[in-house]
Amino acid sequence: MITASMIGGMALLTYFFSEFEDGKNNPNRSPETQVFANSIEVALQRNRQGHYLVGGQINKKEVIFLLDTGATDVVIPESTARALRLPYGRKGLAMTANGSITVHETRIRELQIGKIVLHDIKASINPGMSDGAILLGMSALSQIEFSQSGSTLTLRQKFI
Repeated sequence: MITASMIGGMALLTYFFSEFEDGKNNPNRSPETQVFANSIEVALQRNRQGHYLVGGQINKKEVIFLLDTGATDVVIPESTARALRLPYGRKGLAMTANGSITVHETRIRELQIGKIVLHDIKASINPGMSDGAILLGMSALSQIEFSQSGSTLTLRQKFI
């Protein structure tokens, strides 16, 4: 009985601390949105590594984005693209930190972060990219405003 209690206690502590560590890695899993008369704002906090990770959606399916202003497009690992059932377009070459790679063009029907919603976003499917966060590049970020103050990055979508 005592052994079972100890094992159960260890399992609960492991679960609690893994959730705590995940929160440090991605403090923006469920970003809060502020809606104003002429805009929507989502404020993001940097993680321990100095990156902005944020939970969002592609075509109504949950994903994690890593904001990357150095990326031309939204870049999606191939396994994630398959899971999202994104269409494969023509092949092309892309330059990465590791050199030139072959990617496939695709389009994202709907991309959402908080209540910010973008439509018909150009993206690339990268077969060499490991599973994990989707790079949120300038094909999406150029459609919104963003500004940084300290460790907070604010995304702003203005209404026309």
